[in-house]
Amino acid sequence: MEQLLLGLGDALALKTIFFVFLGVLLGYVIGVLPGLNRPAALAIAIPLSYYMTPLTAVAFLIGIAKASGAGGATTAVLINVPGEPNAAVTCLDGHPLARKGKAKLALETALYGSVIGDVIGTLALIALAHPLAKFALGIGPLEMTALMLLALTFIAALAGDSLLRGLAAGFFGVFLATVGLDIESGTPRMTLGYTELLDGIPLLAVTVGMLGLSEMVIQAEELLSRSPTESLVKAQADMKEDGFGWHTLRYLFPTFLSSSFIGTAIGLIPGLGPSVASFASYGLAKHFARPGEEFGKGELKGVAAAETADNAVVPASFVPLFALGLPGSVSAAILIGALTIHGLTPGPRLFDENPRLIYGIFGTMIVAAALMLVVGRIGLVAFAKLTRVPATIIIPVVVMLCIVGSYLESRSVFVVVLMIGFAAVGYLMHRFEYSRVTFLIGFVIGPQFELSLRQSLILTDRDPVALLAHPFAIAILTIALIVTVLATRGRSLPRQSGDNA
Repeated sequence: MEQLLLGLGDALALKTIFFVFLGVLLGYVIGVLPGLNRPAALAIAIPLSYYMTPLTAVAFLIGIAKASGAGGATTAVLINVPGEPNAAVTCLDGHPLARKGKAKLALETALYGSVIGDVIGTLALIALAHPLAKFALGIGPLEMTALMLLALTFIAALAGDSLLRGLAAGFFGVFLATVGLDIESGTPRMTLGYTELLDGIPLLAVTVGMLGLSEMVIQAEELLSRSPTESLVKAQADMKEDGFGWHTLRYLFPTFLSSSFIGTAIGLIPGLGPSVASFASYGLAKHFARPGEEFGKGELKGVAAAETADNAVVPASFVPLFALGLPGSVSAAILIGALTIHGLTPGPRLFDENPRLIYGIFGTMIVAAALMLVVGRIGLVAFAKLTRVPATIIIPVVVMLCIVGSYLESRSVFVVVLMIGFAAVGYLMHRFEYSRVTFLIGFVIGPQFELSLRQSLILTDRDPVALLAHPFAIAILTIALIVTVLATRGRSLPRQSGDNA
């Protein structure tokens, strides 16, 4: 109880609230700006977190992760451009509403749905993470290796059209994670003589290059290939009409509630992500539509379903991160990077070793949800105007932030060069449809995967028959095999591209 009160006190400190507010504000701005998305925003922000305390760093990044998803609805509604794949569902009804002169109503529906979904997902995280962590402490290396294989398989199956390409990207990430000193013998591995690589490839260079700089290259390419006469279809956003009221809340509340539970359930499973949640929630709402509810032509329930489920996924996806140390999404993987920078290892032991920090993080997530509502409501009109900022301004600024941020974190030009190299690799992976998401997850879990695998080989003495003494590991591997077979036959869940957040 003492650690709980201390953690909540840390979360309510003015300094922590300020950084949560800063993250929420930055998240909204980045979510609204066309061409930017949640993974790129988090990757760019990681160098800034180096100068903060562990709690304020995580609080800052959580604020960005939560608010950028909510801010993405603005571009979807006003200019019919989804900043992320999951926002494409919001476009279906949000933009028709805006063209009918109901932009304010659509944006407020998206805001309240985002906050409700986020709160329910956060409560699920608080309720499930600790019990699951206690369970995780009882599992051995074989079970942990099987769990990581299952997570990689799930993510690979849902991160593109090809399972084999997804797995190749994931294991390529695991392979690059072995660069540096051997965990047992201490001998250098694949350092090519560079002393800067003795501690391994910096996670910052990988995340900023893969998700930040490469995304700007992709956006610049699309901008150059666009016809000069081509323009975005913009809606006339009349912010003076009547907005969200009690009657609207009563009408949408069942949708808010059901979509929150759908998003939370999907967020608990590594790899599914917000796109699957948005489509599933929207499809369910459409299936149970009443007479007169015209989905796809400007139905408020469509906006509510998509945005609520989308934002419930973010906190729910942190459950496997804090309980098992497994990043179920790109946002969770980047949070691992932030914690690692401060010398902390996410996983079940974190509850015993740093309970005050964990409870503080939980508290900041509630604070972030409250600030999302306040900042989103007050800045509704201002954020709508940000959709007019051209990509020709956004891209150079973000590129500069990527380069400067990479240098400031390490004061090393070598890291900047590595970051640019990984940006090139990320661009090529995008062009040839290899999942950058799966690569990053593989890279993050690589050290733990190698350690668990080595321990498993020692425990079993490399004898496959010894697996029979570990039925839980066999069950997990069987599920991974089933997922592989279903995905290979094209019967996997809907495609998930972009951030699994």
